[in-house]
Amino acid sequence: MTANEDQEMELEALRSIYEGDECFKEISPVSFQFRIGELEETKAFLLDIMWPETYPETAPQISLDAFFNNRIGAETKQLIISRLEEQVEANLGTAMMYTLFEWAKENQEALMENHQPVVTAVTLASNSDMTANSPVAKKKEKKEQLTKAQKRRMTSKTDNKGELPRGWNWVDVIKHVSKDFLKYI
Repeated sequence: MTANEDQEMELEALRSIYEGDECFKEISPVSFQFRIGELEETKAFLLDIMWPETYPETAPQISLDAFFNNRIGAETKQLIISRLEEQVEANLGTAMMYTLFEWAKENQEALMENHQPVVTAVTLASNSDMTANSPVAKKKEKKEQLTKAQKRRMTSKTDNKGELPRGWNWVDVIKHVSKDFLKYI
C-alpha cells in the first residue's frame, strides 16, 4: 500500500472511532486536534498533530502551540512532546494516531505530574469572568407571565394609556359590603 492509501484508511478509522467525540477535531484530512482531559481541568492539554505526505513511514508533526495550552509551562510541553515522540518511534510504519491519543489519555497524570499552571493576564481575566458569571452569584427575578386571556382582560379594563379608570374597583367593594351587610340584618 502507498502512504496515501494508508492515510485514507486511518482517516476513515479515526472518523468512525471519534464520531461525536468532543475531544477530537479534524482540522483537515491531514491535521488533527485531540484534547486530553476535560475543559475545566488544569492538567488538560490539546495535541495538534499533522501528517507529512509520507506518513506513516515518517513521523507526524506533534505540537502543543494551541492557545488552549498557554497555561502549560515550556518544560512540561517539552516533556509531553518527547514522550509522545518515543511512542511515535515505537509505532513508526503503522497507523498510530489512535494509539497516540489513547496512550496520552492513559498517561495524562504522568505527563502533567510536574505541571505548574502559568499565570497570565488572560487566565486571570478568564477566572474573574467565570466567578462573576457564576449561577450562585445572583438569580434574576422572573417576570410574571400572563396568559392571553389575562392580557385581554387587562386591556379591556384599561384606557388607551394603559391606566385603569377612576373608581374601577368600587363596584366590587360595594358588592362585597352589600353581601356582608345582608348577613347581619
